[in-house]
Amino acid sequence: MTRILLLSMALLSFTACGKEEAKPSVCSTKPIQPLQIIDRPIDFGPQRIAMTKEYIKTHYGMNVENIEITPKIIMLHWTADMDLDKSFKRLQPEKLLSDRKDIVKASALNVSSQFMVARDGTIYRLMPENWMARHVIGLNYSTIGIENIGGKENKIDDLTPAQRQANIDLVMYLKAKYPTIEYLVGHHEYRQMEQTSLWLEKDKGYRTVKSDPGDKFMTDIRKGVKCLHLKAPPKGQ
Repeated sequence: MTRILLLSMALLSFTACGKEEAKPSVCSTKPIQPLQIIDRPIDFGPQRIAMTKEYIKTHYGMNVENIEITPKIIMLHWTADMDLDKSFKRLQPEKLLSDRKDIVKASALNVSSQFMVARDGTIYRLMPENWMARHVIGLNYSTIGIENIGGKENKIDDLTPAQRQANIDLVMYLKAKYPTIEYLVGHHEYRQMEQTSLWLEKDKGYRTVKSDPGDKFMTDIRKGVKCLHLKAPPKGQ
């Protein structure tokens, strides 16, 4: 009788284990492998490097030997142009294009970004990840920029599910590679970062109004990388 009772208890225990749900996976900052990144370099020769150093001196008050940065922020953007090649060609030249009258007074250095994500989610690396790119006022010296092809007429969040997943994967990759990264910020939120020690802009009149990539996109990406505990910008501005 005792033997039958023990057998019944063991069977009951085995059945219970079989029904137990798997525990949720623990988030890891281990680099995603394989994360496919295609190198498609923009023009970044001695002239652009020299202009970047001058930009750092003028706007941030620092004399630097090189343009390497310690990343603290990941900044997400959209291009407002639906074409990958056209968007790339805007960033490719070393000098700013003539139609950028809104920022040309600050510097002739062309805008740039470390990464660009196509509509199908393909990730392109445009320049060395830890070189300073000009893509956001006040924060370039600590920020890695990710441009997403889209944002038609600079108003609509029309970024694709593939781009959303690519941004999540890329943020995971970058945080694993650069543990110094603390913030995940949308371009439209950049002025909120004036409240932090990372804000360096000396020209109080040099500001722009941005709408990219929008609250919905940022909410989606932040949910996707919640386990990394990256900070959003301080509220109140």
